[in-house]
Amino acid sequence: MKSYETFIWVVLPYVALAVFAVGMFWRYRYDRYGWTTRSSQMYESRLLRWGSPLFHYGILLALGGHVIGLLVPESWTSAAGISETTYHVVAVALGTVAAIMVVTGLTILIYRRRTVGRVFTVTTRMDKLMYVVLAAVILLGAWNTIGVNLLDVSGKYSGGYNYRDSVAVWFRSLFVLQPDASGMAGAPPSFQLHAVAAMVLVALTPFTRLVHIFSAPVGYPSRPYLVYRSRDPRQQASREPGAGWEPTRKA
Repeated sequence: MKSYETFIWVVLPYVALAVFAVGMFWRYRYDRYGWTTRSSQMYESRLLRWGSPLFHYGILLALGGHVIGLLVPESWTSAAGISETTYHVVAVALGTVAAIMVVTGLTILIYRRRTVGRVFTVTTRMDKLMYVVLAAVILLGAWNTIGVNLLDVSGKYSGGYNYRDSVAVWFRSLFVLQPDASGMAGAPPSFQLHAVAAMVLVALTPFTRLVHIFSAPVGYPSRPYLVYRSRDPRQQASREPGAGWEPTRKA
């Protein structure tokens, strides 16, 4: 194996994970108030109403496919009575739906961010870089699903490329600290570029708005009530305080 292949498929994954871990700790420790999507819904909602659900639901569907395809060995699905042909047909069908949803949603969101002046004004340099890398990951993934596995545009992979024998093996080997780069080194170029772009995106995540995907409203049910009071003294005097609350006394 060539030295640059060893760097890409053995060293780079751990570098990306290290940057991700340190970056997430730093962001949570020193920029907790910046841990947000910086929502721009107040500036424009019509395009967002279409683009955001398509993008997010498509991403969830695509991530589900990646979890099964990369983390579940082929031997397990075969033992469950699912043939590779059946798995391939279902994976390509759902992957195509996910690809169409994600690409359409991302196109709407990028168009909105670029053409709506107020939204573009609050777009940072890191946002722009994130969109470029994210678009590369998504478009390469869509090409792998539709161009390679569905249509076989190159004519080299009749029936689709079986990434479970190569890419998935490499991916799982990283987590047991015994990286096997041989399969990844022989994968189609589009699969290789997709993996590299994904590693770059992982390293960038702590420094972008993508950190919001690691947030969950766990404390929402137990948080204190937010009390809203009118500034108009006439309205204050005309309303009785709710149960459990004491009226505000003026000094």
